[in-house]
Amino acid sequence: MEPIPKSGLNYANKIVLITLKALEDVMGKNGLNAILNLAHLPHLIDHYPPDNLAKEFDFADFTAIQMALEEMYGPRGGRGLALRTGRAAFNDSLRNFGALAGASDLAFKVLPMQTKLRIGIPAMARIFSQISDQYSTVEEVENEFIYTMHKCPQCWGRKGLDKPVCFMGAGLLQEGLKWVSGGSEFRVNESRCCAMGDDVCVYTIQKTPIS
Repeated sequence: MEPIPKSGLNYANKIVLITLKALEDVMGKNGLNAILNLAHLPHLIDHYPPDNLAKEFDFADFTAIQMALEEMYGPRGGRGLALRTGRAAFNDSLRNFGALAGASDLAFKVLPMQTKLRIGIPAMARIFSQISDQYSTVEEVENEFIYTMHKCPQCWGRKGLDKPVCFMGAGLLQEGLKWVSGGSEFRVNESRCCAMGDDVCVYTIQKTPIS
C-alpha cells in the first residue's frame, strides 16, 4: 500500500482517538496494530493522539486507515468493519459532544420524529465543521436529507474507483440517527464520492426509518 501525500487538512486529535478506540473494540488490539502498520502509521501503536481538540491529524493518514481495512479484509470485509467502527465511535463518545448532548433530554425526546431529524442531522454536521477541516452541510429535500462533506477525510487522494468508499462516516451517521430519533434505524447511502471523481462526498438519508 503506497503512502498518501499529506493533505494539509486536519482532524481534531479527539476524533481520531475515539476512532482508534472504536477500531480496537471492533477488531482487537492486535488487529488494529496490523492495520496501523499497513497504513504506514506504526508510531500510533500504543501512542494514540491526545484527548484534545487540536487539529493535528492529517486527512491523508485517516484515509490510510480506511484503505488498510480494505486491503487486509477485502472491500466487503473492510466496508463492514468501517461501518461498525463508525457506529461504535458515535455510540461510545461522539453523542456526548456539545451540539448533540441535549438529544437525551426529555424536551427533545417528545418532539416529532422529523423535527428531531431536522435538528439532529445539522448538529452532527456542525460538530465536524467546528472541530476539523471536514466542512459539512445538510439540505432537506422531499423524502431525504442530503449530507455533504465538502472536504472528505476518508477518501483523500483516492481516484479512479467505481464505488463509494466512505463507510466509516455512513456508520457514524446511522448510529447518530438512531440516537437522535430514539432508536430507529435509517438507510444511509453514499451517492457521490471524491474517490469516484465527484467534487464532494454526499450521503443521502431517507426520512422514513427502516425499523
